[in-house]
Amino acid sequence: MSGAVVIGVGPGIGRSVALRFAREGLPVALVARTTAGVRAVAEEVAALGVRVVALTADSTEESALRAALDTAAAELGPPDVVVYNAAIIQADSIGELSVRAHQHAWAVNVVGAITTAAHVLPGMAERGAGSFIVTGGMPEPKPAYVSLSLGKAGVRALVALLDQEYGQSGVHVATVTVAGAVAPGTAFDPDDIAEQYWRLHTQPQHRWEREIVHAERTAYETG
Repeated sequence: MSGAVVIGVGPGIGRSVALRFAREGLPVALVARTTAGVRAVAEEVAALGVRVVALTADSTEESALRAALDTAAAELGPPDVVVYNAAIIQADSIGELSVRAHQHAWAVNVVGAITTAAHVLPGMAERGAGSFIVTGGMPEPKPAYVSLSLGKAGVRALVALLDQEYGQSGVHVATVTVAGAVAPGTAFDPDDIAEQYWRLHTQPQHRWEREIVHAERTAYETG
């Protein structure tokens, strides 16, 4: 069993997704920007009795991200599922951010997912199996969150493009769109949201969903 790779591991969704897959016995490779954050989650995963690999890489640095993915594959084998969860979540209005700040937000929110997909999806297609799941959000754009609205719209388009390119080869490309602020004990509890990732990964091909929207009352599919 090759297991899972989770990129963008922190105290919220990334942690919960890693633990959810680990509870099913899958070994997990964790990728985060800081060593402290990834080690804390790695300890929790290891406590479940599965193998864990903790890696650090900035999703905006292509060579570092690709190297982390190569290390994960060398340690655990080609992944069964890769989750891209890295994002910059910030409030900003039109004209507030500099060009450089917009470029950085786009690099984290979208380009890192492109780099990851380009690195792992051809191999999944050759094997005829695998899941690539991206954390989405902002089902409706909001003028108080311009960079995030643009980034999540980009993620939605990317998932559609990747599905067109690799879906027929047996690769399930999908997004979990989180329609609210993530916080334990609320309708957007990260442990509840993590269930949607497992649901997508285990769906039979004839029932594949490309997007699950985790809304305040329920989760529903779109397309």
